[in-house]
Parts: sequence; C-alpha cells; structure tokens
Amino acid sequence: MLTVTQALDQIVREVGSFAPERVALDEALGLVTAENVISQEDSPPFDKALMDGYAVVASDIAAGLRELIVVDEVTAGRTPSRDVASGQATRIMTGAPTPVGVDAVVPVERTELVDEDPNRVRILLDSIEREKNIIRRGTNKRVGEQIVSTGRLLRAQELAALAEMGFAMVSVRRQPCVAVLATGDELVSVDQTPGPGQIRNSNETMLCAQLRNAGGVPVPLGIARDNREDLRRHIDEGLNADILLLSGGVSAGKLDLVPSELELAGVEQVFHKVRVKPGKPVWFGVSRRGSNSCLVFGLPGNPVSSMVCFELFVRTAIRRLTGQFPAIPRTLTARLTHSHSHTDDRETYFPAAVEWTADGPMVRLMKWHGSSDLQSTVDANSMVIFPPEPKEYAVNDRVEVVLWNS
Repeated sequence: MLTVTQALDQIVREVGSFAPERVALDEALGLVTAENVISQEDSPPFDKALMDGYAVVASDIAAGLRELIVVDEVTAGRTPSRDVASGQATRIMTGAPTPVGVDAVVPVERTELVDEDPNRVRILLDSIEREKNIIRRGTNKRVGEQIVSTGRLLRAQELAALAEMGFAMVSVRRQPCVAVLATGDELVSVDQTPGPGQIRNSNETMLCAQLRNAGGVPVPLGIARDNREDLRRHIDEGLNADILLLSGGVSAGKLDLVPSELELAGVEQVFHKVRVKPGKPVWFGVSRRGSNSCLVFGLPGNPVSSMVCFELFVRTAIRRLTGQFPAIPRTLTARLTHSHSHTDDRETYFPAAVEWTADGPMVRLMKWHGSSDLQSTVDANSMVIFPPEPKEYAVNDRVEVVLWNS
C-alpha cells in the first residue's frame, strides 16, 4: 500500500499541464499564468508627487530659505512647464509629474501663502529630507523586470499590476472541467426527506464547492445506483470531462463496483488504497480514450474521507493541470493548544482550527468522531498531520498543518 507521499508522487508523474491559451485580462481572474510576464515599461513612468503640496529644493529649506517664489502649478494628468531653481517652488498635486530640479515635496498642510499671494509660499518646516514625498521613475518596476512568474494564480492585485503595465491579454492555462458522481442506493437528493436507511447526497455539494475553490469547473452528474448498468452509463458520461470524481463504491464491499467498472471502461489504474486516515480506499487512474484524456479519482463515500482525499490528491492534480507550483499540499508549522494521544499506524489528517496569535500559529483539534462526522469539520479550517506512529503530544508541541482551500 502506498504512503501519501508516494501517492502524490505518482499523481505528479501522471499529470501534465494544459496547453497555454491567451485570454483578455478581465477574464483571467482565478486562472494561472502560463509564462513569465516581463515589464515593457517603467513603473511609475515618471517622477511623481505622493501628496498635494509644493515641490522644492530640499537644501533651500535646510539653509533657512523658507519663503519661495511659486513658478508653476502641476495637476495630475499635466506636465510641468518650468524647471525649479533655488528659491523657487512648484504647486503640485498627488500623482502629478515633478519638475526638473526638485527633490522633495512639502505637504500643503506645512505651508502658507505669504500675504495671501498665490505666487509666494512660506514653508513651515525647519528641514525636509531629500526625496521626501516623491517616487522616482522605475522605483516599483523597471523595463525588463518580471511582473508575474509562470504558475501564478491571478488575483485582483496581479490583474491590476498587469493592467498598469498595459497587458490587455495574458497567457494562462484553462480551468479543468470536473464531473462529480456520487454512488450508492442509500443516497437521495438534498431536497428530499431520507427514508429508512437513506442519507442525503452531501458529497456532491461538498465536492462541487471544493472544486470551485480549487479552480475547477464542476459538472454534477447526480447519483449512480449500485448496479452495473447505471454506474457504467454515468461513468461513460463522466469520462468526457478532464477529471471524473466518484464518491463511494471503492472499498471491498459486495456493492463496491467502481474499480471493476472503471477497468471495463478502459481506465488504467495507477493506485488503489493509500496508507492514510481517513481515506484509505482512495482510487486513482487515467482514461486515454482517443484524443481525450481523463483523470479519474474514486473517493471514499464517507464525507470527511472524501474531503481529505480531495485536498490531498485531487487538488494536487488540479494544480498540475493548471501549472501551479508546488503542486503537492503546502504545510505550515503550528503549536498545539492542548495535549493529544495519537495511536494510529496510518498517517492521519485530523480536522483542526488554526489561529494566528502574537506568538505564531496555534492549532486546536476538533472533537472528531471519524470519517462520517461531517459536522466536526464545520469549525475547522485545516488538518493536522500525525505521522504513522503512536505518540503522546503535549501542549505547545509543534505539528505540521495543511490549510484547507489553499
């Protein structure tokens, strides 16, 4: 049976990235860059004032020259008409280009007009630092420097930085289309009242939400019943997607038909079962029907198992498809808020809540009753990794944590 690390390695080896495609910048939110984007301009494109006031020669103020002749006024969107020499100043607005000769801007609040004359200003400071309240051309970014790297998830700030530099189009990798199929005779839709022995299909809702958060486009296929004909029909439909997620039917029970039906559908098994808790029965394979390739994950039916396996394995595959790096789950180190006795011989991913404090991240374990206990995850934002060995953990012991939805 594979370890989690070995299973992740196999996914990374099997999954390549989508081909790049160019999209308009306003359609790129949540997509991932497929190339390094290099600046063709300086930012800012000119020396400019950072506040309203007067552009001056700093050494004048230090030398005691406090009453200056105002030779020009520059507002945002205009350019200076005159240079500034010693004894002179330019009235300037935030964002406007600074004239040649100045090296500081005195805030308007620290000035006053001399005898109400708009052409004469008195500086109410004993001194001002050179470059104060001025930003020079290229301070933020210079021609030839990288704006964003390949594999960068595009958020509002990346889009704004690209827009500032004139990139109306960007090369990205598309979002994967992911079919979601729940299996089992016991399932009913969420708007129905379950009968004896039945439960609502919460896994579809959960997995579709996780997919949207991870950058996938979910396509719910409903419920496949525990008979080969119905399961085969749903699998055949799902294999048209980039990824097919099935929940349930991957263990060793009489009606766990998923692995054999996937084999009959031509899906090549990569691994089945991982030494992990929860999620041991997880299945992964690849369908290569003609020119279409589909990644297939058989997730356990218990909801917390399905949730954990998504965060570990499915999210890794999505990162690979979209070119994000690193693809495997990222961890942080946190300190336990309470003691814990770990007795399992499988690597365990325990629902938990991380809180950032002045002393660093602290993590609290949920009261978790096993892989069917979906309610225990409601107040969780992460999972603590406990290695596969019995150990007594004390308050403030350091543990590795995987943040959910990250």
